[in-house]
Amino acid sequence: MAEALTAEAILVATEEVLRRYGPAKATVVDVAKALGVSHGSVYRHFATKAALREAVTRRWLDTIHEQMAPAFGEGLTAAEMLRAWLQKLFDRKRSSHAEDLELFTTYKTLVNESSGVVEYHVEHLVGLLASIISAGVDEGEFATDDVGGTAQAVWDATQMFHHPAHAREWGNPHIQAQFDAVVSLVVDGLRYNRVPSATGDA
Repeated sequence: MAEALTAEAILVATEEVLRRYGPAKATVVDVAKALGVSHGSVYRHFATKAALREAVTRRWLDTIHEQMAPAFGEGLTAAEMLRAWLQKLFDRKRSSHAEDLELFTTYKTLVNESSGVVEYHVEHLVGLLASIISAGVDEGEFATDDVGGTAQAVWDATQMFHHPAHAREWGNPHIQAQFDAVVSLVVDGLRYNRVPSATGDA
């Protein structure tokens, strides 16, 4: 007896089809053929092609979210954790673009198809940043009265190192030095984010 078709099996097959044909040519029929089922069987799990493409994109992003979980409990200071987290994000984006450009381009296309997916992804990663900053505030290492706003500011300040629009710049031989300089400014800002008093005292 054949195993029941699952949504997860469809998503795995869809990823392979996307890799093989690219987002412009990949179809639900291609996915069904890869699974040895009718395209109607796929539509019973995902009502439309758009729903299937969004689901496979979310699955890919969720994998990234799991891998980007901050390194709490490893004895790092908040500054070290923040630097390591931003470096890991940059390394992931840079290696994906350099080592598997086809798949990187495919998912860039899919992400851009749905603003909801973009917001979902960014909100999750900014939330992870906020958890690191919050830990730094609790430990007295960072100073901010608005953890969420500060996390968003850190995300915005480092966009050059994770936004796909800057992918061509990631091959610059000086890019790591630029990254280090920006992150150092961010960390110093978090450490010394004190509002001067009315008398001008620091």
